[in-house]
Amino acid sequence: MSNKKPQRFFITGTDTDAGKTVVATQLLRALAAAGYSTAALRPLAAGADTIMSAASDLCNSDAVQLQAAATEAHSYDVVNPYLFAEAIAPHIAASNEKRDINFDECVARCQPLLESDADIVVVEGAGGWLVPINDQHTMADLAAALDLQIVLVVGMKLGCINHALLTAAAIEQAGLPLSAWVANHVHEDMCESAANVAALTARLPCPLLAELPFSSSIESANFVDRFDLSLLVK
Repeated sequence: MSNKKPQRFFITGTDTDAGKTVVATQLLRALAAAGYSTAALRPLAAGADTIMSAASDLCNSDAVQLQAAATEAHSYDVVNPYLFAEAIAPHIAASNEKRDINFDECVARCQPLLESDADIVVVEGAGGWLVPINDQHTMADLAAALDLQIVLVVGMKLGCINHALLTAAAIEQAGLPLSAWVANHVHEDMCESAANVAALTARLPCPLLAELPFSSSIESANFVDRFDLSLLVK
């Protein structure tokens, strides 16, 4: 697949619990199954909850999942340039650690992975679309600076229609391409779930890439065959 032009996708969500990591890892596996080489990037992660066995260093479990799902091997600090201990908004976590997230430096630290030889790079944001990085910048600014195509993960629950349409409008206002959306069922018994998916399909200005069912065991779930990659990869 090396003759294909590299594509870079930014996975954002309607909120912090929409299921971005689930979608990002399953998408990476689907792309690998289709024969694409992939790389994964999590620029900022808040929540240091895993010890890396090799170096006994703290890391973020979501970033580790992305690292493992990519076909190209990159060191953890390349996959996740910024890690903060507390599982809270990154700019607050950074402030609590008396650290500053310099935006230009953040963009620069993402470049080594973005410039890899992978056919496709999947980048997962932190929180929702407008989560602050520092006092001046948001995740939306980072997606724009990295020149990424957007995939919106909608956590299917009460209120998701409003959240999804507001996020899509903000993405459009930023002038970035909303390439696709994913309906991720975060509850087992959402009322009128099919009607909600239909309402969003009719209203969002992009195709439905996948609808992922609720799973009580995300670690062992396999949703690879649910992605219509023809809608995303050109």
